[in-house]
Amino acid sequence: MRGRLGGRECLHVPSCRFGLYLALRHWCAPGGRVLMSPVNDDVIFFVVLAAGLRPVQAPLDPRDGSIDTAAVPESVWRGLSAVLTTNLYGNPDPAPELRARCDALGIPLLEDAAHAIGSRVAGRAVGTWGEASVFSLSKHTGAKTGGFLTFADPALRAELAAARDELLHPPRTTAELTYLVRPYAEATVRALRLVKAAHATLRLLGQQEREEIRMPLRARELKQALASAPGLTPFHPWVRVDMHDYRLGPGAARLRRTGRLLARLDTTLAAHRAGTERLLASEWGPGADPGADGLQPLFRVPLLVDDREAAVAALARRRIVTGYLYDPPLDTYAGEVFTDPSPAPEPATWFARHALPVDPRRAAEVLGTLRAAGVRPVRYGDRG
Repeated sequence: MRGRLGGRECLHVPSCRFGLYLALRHWCAPGGRVLMSPVNDDVIFFVVLAAGLRPVQAPLDPRDGSIDTAAVPESVWRGLSAVLTTNLYGNPDPAPELRARCDALGIPLLEDAAHAIGSRVAGRAVGTWGEASVFSLSKHTGAKTGGFLTFADPALRAELAAARDELLHPPRTTAELTYLVRPYAEATVRALRLVKAAHATLRLLGQQEREEIRMPLRARELKQALASAPGLTPFHPWVRVDMHDYRLGPGAARLRRTGRLLARLDTTLAAHRAGTERLLASEWGPGADPGADGLQPLFRVPLLVDDREAAVAALARRRIVTGYLYDPPLDTYAGEVFTDPSPAPEPATWFARHALPVDPRRAAEVLGTLRAAGVRPVRYGDRG
């Protein structure tokens, strides 16, 4: 990872969410306000709260869900303690503009690069613009565990490693065995087309706990947890969702498997880039210009569909599961008690309703299914 990021310091962590908590605790004093995307995993929202910080929801570009810096009022900029990018599905947020804003304000830029391990912006890798960035090895690599906290100042390594080690839970033999068995269990039930059994297996392994897109907020319990912030333990019921091992120290077997998958990353990125090109060229493609950085190897391609429920159902009939949906936006989901709402919420609401995240490696199957089902494309402004 240091080689991929131009020599930037990289610290292995058990999960991206754990690495983000480390970064927020190090670079942001409790009580600060953090600009972030409202179209994001709710786990990330709870990590920000766990760090003792107030989320501030940003306006978005409706084409790809990136932060719209021009739509952030000056009054909001002046009240921030940090900016957290999302790089949703691998589409880069406008890092040069955000970097300039953060420099002018004297606040840190933190990059969530979970979806963007191969993405670039203005000639630089996503994850090299901020004081710190976090990467996931559960996404492109498919390791289902692990990640990296990366940072610009090598002098911080010992301090951040000590903070990591203090928060880690020790490796457990049962967790290691479960991790090693999981791919075979999933493959077996899916090969037998036992969809319900597959979901039951994922729930048993702590990898699928949601009945809806968003987890239940549990506002009363969340208020109680906020009284104890900062700290991971009070927020554990929210932060652990879909990944119970998020703060578990890795065993040797887990690290070996992760290393093998990471070694194949270039091949994986090539496959994602090829599928991305095909999906973006379709009638449902967002229509954004790839720019000077060229085509990104998107983790998921957000096709823009008129009726997403119908599209999801059509794909499900072909046993193509749609994941990584983030609807409704976080300000609608959590309310003003827990977050500052976006000053311009309409584009985010529209994007969250119409984005259909597609695995680019299944581009041909998805396009064929959507066309056969008569799913219509949509553009921002077509409907309110």
